[in-house]
Amino acid sequence: MPRLLLITDAWDPQTNGVVTTWRRVLKELTTHLEFQVEVIHPGLFRTVPLPTYNEIQLARNPWLMKQMIAEFRPDYVHIATEGSLGVYARRLLRAAAIPYTTSLHTKFPEYVKARAGVPLNLGYMFMRWFHHPSVRTLCTTLSHKRELEKWGLSDLVVWGRGVDLERFHEQPLAARNKPRLLYVGRVAVEKNLEAFLSLQIEGTKVVVGDGPQRFSLEAKYPQVQWLGYRKGQALVDEYAQADVFVFPSLTDTFGLVMLEANACGTPVAGYPVTGPVDVVQSGVNGVLGENLGQAISQALKLSRSACRAYAEQMTWEVVVQRLQASLASVDWDRLPNRAGWLKS
Repeated sequence: MPRLLLITDAWDPQTNGVVTTWRRVLKELTTHLEFQVEVIHPGLFRTVPLPTYNEIQLARNPWLMKQMIAEFRPDYVHIATEGSLGVYARRLLRAAAIPYTTSLHTKFPEYVKARAGVPLNLGYMFMRWFHHPSVRTLCTTLSHKRELEKWGLSDLVVWGRGVDLERFHEQPLAARNKPRLLYVGRVAVEKNLEAFLSLQIEGTKVVVGDGPQRFSLEAKYPQVQWLGYRKGQALVDEYAQADVFVFPSLTDTFGLVMLEANACGTPVAGYPVTGPVDVVQSGVNGVLGENLGQAISQALKLSRSACRAYAEQMTWEVVVQRLQASLASVDWDRLPNRAGWLKS
């Protein structure tokens, strides 16, 4: 039975696309492909919250992972994030000349620029440094891959995203006088949420999620329904009862929430940028445009059954097969002696 070690700074109780993606991928690996999986995550360490973003916890004693890796004896090692655990794992693996793979889930440099004003070139300098030693780096979409290549990243493999079609499903829409416009995700400056909230457009605006910008935005837009986190069937109900799912982000690499909305029959409105351009077939499962208000109005006219049909093409099985193929293409021959170097 192959043994995969996943090292990630994003894990429960965080609610985001990274956690959702890996939870589902690991389920497929263990259930259908008979992998044995171990996850090294912040919950195993002493942590400190990321300044201005308490939901994200940074490990204060990442060196403990050395013994964890030695005890698990992995056949494959994958670093999912560029946080404190990812950086320390990179150091360990590099020092021992052990091959590993990585993945890119977010536009980290754009986020840092939006939150702290750090220039993009410095952010991508860090990304090149972090991912260059990886033998394969998984990215979400073809357009994201092209962007990363322009910034000098290499050995990139597109693996995509899927959606749980059993969990997310259509429902009859409740009768109402005006459309219900939904956003689901982090309430943070990098999500460009105010582009949606400030629109003068008919409809009830609903925000599901939380984050560092919620307090200020809730005070500024009291007419919006601020629901906080929704999970399980409550989240499905919000997707399925929305007339349009609004995705205003300009910095996402994919936007798994768009597929979840589509699986519930809800069309998407967003900007024509990386992420949405790979997920939305404009006029089929959503509408993209520079004018977000017009995109919303046009998305209201789309077939909900067509949105569901589009989502049915996006399965997690395909995503996991791409991950497995990437792992299989790596020369892992140097791993048999892994326990020795970790315990020394």
